[in-house]
Amino acid sequence: MITQGMRTEVTGFERLKEDYLDCPDFKETYSLLTSGEDQVINDFLIEDGYLFKSQKLCIPNTSLREFLVWELHDGGLAGHFGQAKTVAALENRFYWPTLKRDVGKLLRRCHTCQLAKQRKQNTGLYTPLPVPNCPWQDVSMDFVLEFPKTLRKHDSVCVAVDRFSKMAHFLPCAKTFDASRVAKLYFDEIVRLHGLPKTIVSDRDVKFTSYFWKTLWFKMCTKLQFSTAFHPQPMVRLKSLT
Repeated sequence: MITQGMRTEVTGFERLKEDYLDCPDFKETYSLLTSGEDQVINDFLIEDGYLFKSQKLCIPNTSLREFLVWELHDGGLAGHFGQAKTVAALENRFYWPTLKRDVGKLLRRCHTCQLAKQRKQNTGLYTPLPVPNCPWQDVSMDFVLEFPKTLRKHDSVCVAVDRFSKMAHFLPCAKTFDASRVAKLYFDEIVRLHGLPKTIVSDRDVKFTSYFWKTLWFKMCTKLQFSTAFHPQPMVRLKSLT
C-alpha cells in the first residue's frame, strides 16, 4: 500500500496525470488501470491519479525526467554524484524504463564532472592559509554525507572548525539542505556562540557558490574564500577531524 509519505512526495506533480496518456511507456498500462477492474498490473497501480510501480512514482517521457536527473546529480549538499549514485538516488523514488541510460547520457554532458575526470591532482607545492591570530575569526567548513537518517531526517553533518584553536562544531543537517538552510544553521548554532567570522574557507560546494549564499555573507560583512577548484589541499586538516 502506498504510504502517506509517498503521497506527499508527489505534491506539485499534477501535470503527470495528463502526461501518462501521451507517454508511449505508460499510456497502455495507465488506460487499463483507470478503465478496467484490475487494481494492479505487473506491479503497476494508481494512487490518487498517479501511476506507481513497486511504490515508485512513474515519470512520463517529458522534460521532467531530465530535471530530476540534474536535481539529484548536483542538487543539495550532495555535490556531483557519479552515475551509479545518481541512478540509485533516482531509483529509490522514481521509475521509467530508460532511467539508467538517460542518466549516463546526461552525465556525459556535465561540464564539472568532465573537468574533474580530465584534470590530474596537482602534486606541486601549494600556498598554505594564513595563520589566524585569535579564535573564531577564521573558520573552515565542510560536509560529511551519507549517514543513516535520524528521526529528524538528518543524514549529514556540517563541520565548522576554528582554524586558530582547532575547536570544532558538528551540526546535524541533510544533504538536501539548500543555501538558505545551511546559512541559517550556521548563524543559529555558531554565530550565537562565537560571533561572525572574518573569513570562511570551504571547497567549492554548490551551496557556497550559490548567489544567495555569497550575497548573504556579503551583507554580513564576511568574506567567503574558496579552495582552488579540484585542489582542495587546505581542507585536509578539516577532513581529518571527520
